[in-house]
Amino acid sequence: MISNAATLAPVSVGRQAVGQFIPAIGEAPGFGDAAVLEALERTDSPVWVVGEETHGGRRMGVAFDGSLDGNESNIGFSAYALLPALHAEWLGDRTFGEEHGCRYPYVTGAMATGIASIELTVAAARAGFLAYYGTGGLSFARSEEGVDAIMQALADMPDAAWGANLIHSPDEPSLEERLVDLYLERGVTRIEASAFMQLSPAIVRYSASGLQVDAWGRIHRPHRVMAKISRPEVARHFLQPPPAQLLEQLVTSGALTAEEARLAALLPIADDVTCEADSGGHTDRRPLSVLLPVIRRLRDDLTPAGGWPRPVRIGAAGGLGDPESVAAAFALGADYVVTGSVNQTACESGTSDLARAMLAEAGLADVIMAPAADMFELGVEVQVLRRSTLFAPRARKLYEIYRQYSSLDEIPAELRERLERDIFRAPLNDIWTECVRFWTARDPEQVARAERDAHHRMALVFRWYLGSSNRWAREGVADRRNDYQIWCGPAIGAFNAWTAGTHLADPARRTVQEIGLNLLAGAVRCTRAAQLRAAGVPVPANAFRTSPRQLEASR
Repeated sequence: MISNAATLAPVSVGRQAVGQFIPAIGEAPGFGDAAVLEALERTDSPVWVVGEETHGGRRMGVAFDGSLDGNESNIGFSAYALLPALHAEWLGDRTFGEEHGCRYPYVTGAMATGIASIELTVAAARAGFLAYYGTGGLSFARSEEGVDAIMQALADMPDAAWGANLIHSPDEPSLEERLVDLYLERGVTRIEASAFMQLSPAIVRYSASGLQVDAWGRIHRPHRVMAKISRPEVARHFLQPPPAQLLEQLVTSGALTAEEARLAALLPIADDVTCEADSGGHTDRRPLSVLLPVIRRLRDDLTPAGGWPRPVRIGAAGGLGDPESVAAAFALGADYVVTGSVNQTACESGTSDLARAMLAEAGLADVIMAPAADMFELGVEVQVLRRSTLFAPRARKLYEIYRQYSSLDEIPAELRERLERDIFRAPLNDIWTECVRFWTARDPEQVARAERDAHHRMALVFRWYLGSSNRWAREGVADRRNDYQIWCGPAIGAFNAWTAGTHLADPARRTVQEIGLNLLAGAVRCTRAAQLRAAGVPVPANAFRTSPRQLEASR
């Protein structure tokens, strides 16, 4: 066998110093692990990368105070780089905070059914994050109440960075339209768009409403869309202007003015596109390191030669449960990060203490895919907690039965008895009565369709269990603990491993502010460690390890 050793051997590359480093009086450069660890603690100060010639060769270290003499000599220390102070505010794209009015490039995502609650949204906005209220799965009345409550709670911060969710509802287009009406009437200037496979008139209307040209000839957009995607074909819709035919329809119907439609044709739908990797809830489970670069390249390819009036930012979500993963997302080029699963454990989230305690015990492998309530018939799945709950296998069993039989009456008596005893804890006829009551108030067409189609009736009955299981978890129904449906991804396991033995191991001490600021502070440290290593400084093995700190220390 021919050896490739000569081809693969490393090549020695000389380092060019930029000058001689002159330490400040009483401030000698530091070499070794202790000096590097100190530099990781002092990320708010610039740090010099310096070298010193020794009998064994050159050793690299760090220094804080001193000056540069452009005439390098062989005496003293050589300067190779000056790393500027590093702050959490600077980890992402600077325009993100400038345009959204938030301090950090950090977003708390719109966890559905109000898990991203009124309290969580308000607390996150006050902490300097961009926060989205989780209206997905809520009735219109609850969504309206929540929006009004948030606006009242943030009345003293009229420019607070917050918004609400707009989840694509192909089976309930009227709900989607009513939510857009609500957001426009109340002045909700940001939405997080999720579950869209194609554009709907509602989201185009929201993004285009109010478009106008200012005195300097710039297009002013009062309503911003953050689109959550996990596939390039979906991202493509948001990275371009709306289709001309759809704009024409909206103008014809009076939903948009001709001027709004004209300006909308000059802008992509979204201001921000979030790449959602392996996450809780609906997820394609894509690795972030694969997904984000693909979407960034797609964004660049779809940008016209002269550029858009406002470039689309690309963010990262999914699997962000510790500082290392947050730092990695920014290193991949993310303009901002979005967290979800970890915020569900925050004391402000709209779930129960019992569910939070279950989440706090989860490891990174304690998640599983299960049928989704909203797209049950299509076989779409969501990622949920597996530990301490039987929801996933029971939901899968219901989907198998749905595929095997065409109606409730076809289910064999013995199997039906087991379902009523172990899963529903009630006769299926009684469950159907509850379904009729629910859908008559929300969408009567579903009841009418079920009367015509026995298979659809079966789907609605089975969806009752899937929908109720999430409600039981949120409300902390103790005798239904084995049926809790708790959406989460593997990030929760990473978060629990990172917080073990610290004050954040206790769910009662997990506030959305503590979680976010600690993740960002840790990401700053990891980023500094990577900078030092790339500059040639040997970093200790534990350089990338961080621990949560009390809020005052993490500011």
